[in-house]
Amino acid sequence: MKNKKVFVSGCYDMLHSGHVAFFKEASRYGDLYVGIGSDATIRDLKNRKTVYSEKERLYMVKAIRYVTDAYINPGSGMLDFLETLDIVKPDVFVVNTDGGSETKRNLCKERGIEYVELERVPDAGLDARSTTSLRTEVKSHLPYRVDLAGTWIDQPYVSQFGHGWALTISIEPTVEFMERGGMSTSTRNAARKIWPYELPNYNEEMLARLLFCFENDPENEGHISGAQDAIGICMSGLCRHYYDGHYWPSKIEQCTDEDTLSWLESHLCIVPMFPRRAGCSVVEGKDITPEKVKNLTDAADRCWNAIMARDLDAFATAFRDSFEAQIAMFPSMMQPGVQEFIKAWAPKAKAWKMLGAGGGGHLALVVDSLPEGTIPVKIRRKGLM
Repeated sequence: MKNKKVFVSGCYDMLHSGHVAFFKEASRYGDLYVGIGSDATIRDLKNRKTVYSEKERLYMVKAIRYVTDAYINPGSGMLDFLETLDIVKPDVFVVNTDGGSETKRNLCKERGIEYVELERVPDAGLDARSTTSLRTEVKSHLPYRVDLAGTWIDQPYVSQFGHGWALTISIEPTVEFMERGGMSTSTRNAARKIWPYELPNYNEEMLARLLFCFENDPENEGHISGAQDAIGICMSGLCRHYYDGHYWPSKIEQCTDEDTLSWLESHLCIVPMFPRRAGCSVVEGKDITPEKVKNLTDAADRCWNAIMARDLDAFATAFRDSFEAQIAMFPSMMQPGVQEFIKAWAPKAKAWKMLGAGGGGHLALVVDSLPEGTIPVKIRRKGLM
């Protein structure tokens, strides 16, 4: 007796054990044929690119032993499989309960196709899987930004009093750093909307420009995130960028020298404190003067030169001076509880500063060697993500 033909349809992006269990169960009704949503359909329906191209997804689905054959659906929209139905001419149409609909049920009724809804049941010993849950759980490989010196100079209301450099490094996500912690997580979260898992292999400065423009709505009259956030995330290695009264720097210099980056990694670490508290305004009570901005930019210059010379004492002095220049202009960076962390770690460090705008978050320490209980930094090398 000829087996019945069974049809299922879906995206099958991020193919997982839940898909295989579904195919296994559906194949109990007969020979299984699979319709796969095209790249264009997924882009239109879900407003995102696929993880795997339609050719890769077709290859993987066809390789599953429960599948007789598979096709890329040539249609579009929620019923992109209609033309595939005409090719397969199935006896049974199987869906998961969360993928069923009255529209599909009525379509099967009109065509004389048996309609079956299956519960999501994982195979024995396996956890339940869905693409949505995996997208939530999968860790992003996007870098974090660490600001070394000159933070705040990227804001025109600061650089109007004096021009200078900001120094940043792009670090690999070896840990999940806290939100509101000075690691540019808000800009990183904006980047995840464009590139959910990793940065594309493209011109790094262009990526930084794209991210800066994406995050900052030109119609928004409120806060503009500093360009150093986007640059620090997208541009690998150690960077310095020169601000002269504008939002975007007029010059960017990038250090990718392996010996220099390795030296910096061996003398820099991070300590988590607490997230910047809700309602905290680090700009409240700001006092910006040409003299204070000059102190900030001079410290950033000395910090860069010390790193280039791999002079640890000079680096520590410039690093500490940069932090002192910041809090002289923005005293509200020093929120209650910060000084206690500094006091606890000062004996183990040559210098320290809060990352980002401060108010809490993370301390960066300059050290002779990495103390126990700190987080090492892994600087992202050019071309590696």
